[in-house]
Amino acid sequence: MYFQNFLTMNSPQPLPGGGRGWAVPMDPAARVMHAGDVTEVGRAVAAAFAAGDKVPNGTYLAVCGGVYSWNDFVATLNAQGHELQVMRVPPEAYDSFFPGARELREMYQYYEQHTYFGPEREKRIAAARALVPGGFTGFADWAKVHMKPG
Repeated sequence: MYFQNFLTMNSPQPLPGGGRGWAVPMDPAARVMHAGDVTEVGRAVAAAFAAGDKVPNGTYLAVCGGVYSWNDFVATLNAQGHELQVMRVPPEAYDSFFPGARELREMYQYYEQHTYFGPEREKRIAAARALVPGGFTGFADWAKVHMKPG
């Protein structure tokens, strides 16, 4: 998942009963969402090309600033001055929210079972980090710049 999604399709929305944030069909405490800044993917790709044969064809590079839960995203943004919340909703309720909601719910359920990067996540994350020793931007640092309260 890319942090930039919080500026578009995953931006905070009005919640039933008031407030703003996210109604999600998964456990908000499940730390299963690998996320990062899409603008940093190019650094990993450039480093892979520069590494030549050291990075075999077919290598997966999982670029992410960290692994997060919805609660992590909310806590980070609220610490920066936002007033957001997250609430869990039943799958059948979520499916009725908008066209395509069922498919999005299925994706979130996959995250809960396998995380965003799936079963081989550790190997894929390590491969990307080995190529970019400085690592990748975490959500808190990204949000300070791109999601100012107000």
